[in-house]
Amino acid sequence: MSNVSTTKMSSKGQVVIPENIRKQLNLKAGAQFVVVGSKDVVILKNISQPDLSEFDELIANARKKAKEAGIKKSDVKDAILKVRGKIK
Repeated sequence: MSNVSTTKMSSKGQVVIPENIRKQLNLKAGAQFVVVGSKDVVILKNISQPDLSEFDELIANARKKAKEAGIKKSDVKDAILKVRGKIK
């Protein structure tokens, strides 16, 4: 660990991430984290929003698989309506 600091937890369970750590990791207000706890260890893992270009490949792959499976747009629409209880 290249940068170590200490902090305290408030009565509301809030923990301040020290400024030097925030700067090192480029954390901004509103950053979101996954929190993992086990025994006496608490881990915060920063969740960063994926780049929208990553979805282009996923969507292209999903469309390819749907085409290979013979799924049409109307099939998807009907499935959504069925799940929503609008058709049987």
